[in-house]
Amino acid sequence: MQKKIETVKTLLDALPFIKKFNNEIIVVKYGGSAQTSPQLKEKFAQDILLLYLVGLKPVIVHGGGKRITELLDKLDIDTKFIDGQRVTSKDVMRVVEMVLSGEINKEIVSLLNDFGAKAIGISGKDAHFMKAKAKDFSKFGLTGTIESINPTVINNLIAEKFVPVIAPIASSKEMSHPGFNINADLAASEIAKALGAQKIIFLTDTPGVLDNNKNLLSTLTSNDVNDLKDNGTISGGMVPKVDACLSAIYGGVDKAHIIDGRVEHALLLELLTSDGVGTEIIR
Repeated sequence: MQKKIETVKTLLDALPFIKKFNNEIIVVKYGGSAQTSPQLKEKFAQDILLLYLVGLKPVIVHGGGKRITELLDKLDIDTKFIDGQRVTSKDVMRVVEMVLSGEINKEIVSLLNDFGAKAIGISGKDAHFMKAKAKDFSKFGLTGTIESINPTVINNLIAEKFVPVIAPIASSKEMSHPGFNINADLAASEIAKALGAQKIIFLTDTPGVLDNNKNLLSTLTSNDVNDLKDNGTISGGMVPKVDACLSAIYGGVDKAHIIDGRVEHALLLELLTSDGVGTEIIR
């Protein structure tokens, strides 16, 4: 009986957060180990389903860099990075779209549907809801920066009770253009802003933002983030993530979170408990 009572207490503890976020859009950037481990994939799908069933409106934006690199290597297509960004030739772009839209996107959609969510997969090319231009064509090729997002497309899917699963590939204003490869963190941030999301959550392979002693920093303001970047505490791959967080919160998103996707049910722990499990970034 005591175990049953504890279960009820857990549900009651989550109730204030369920009420607070009911009917709110939550954008989740899905990547890292959570996207590659079979066990973590299932836990992620369960988390999304629960959020969906209790009245939140999850929108998923996914990456897939490791699988893109793996297939490029198998096909013997040269791939390289400059400043952490993939140089996207036309041949690389074909593989990017194949992996993101054709493989990973449909895998996530299928898993969510298997668990009982009503998921549908799209990319920025669908209805041209995400348009981009070349970041620097001579340097990065078809790696793009987002120019505009039409939120109506995603809002219509949400209104029909779908969970949108978005591959970060954007369309171009040019006819018959192969499209642009977009950094998934930045795509998630721009989509969250366009939708007026309550929160944006980045699933990563670290506990969150860490100090120089590897201790988790649970809450940071934008000033804190800039100071930590200036002194080198935030560096490498964490820089584009915190930049995406800052862009989101200054674009109208209430809070941004960086959490450890290697922790089972990390999404629920961050959203529906008072302690959370990662770093939240606020204005």
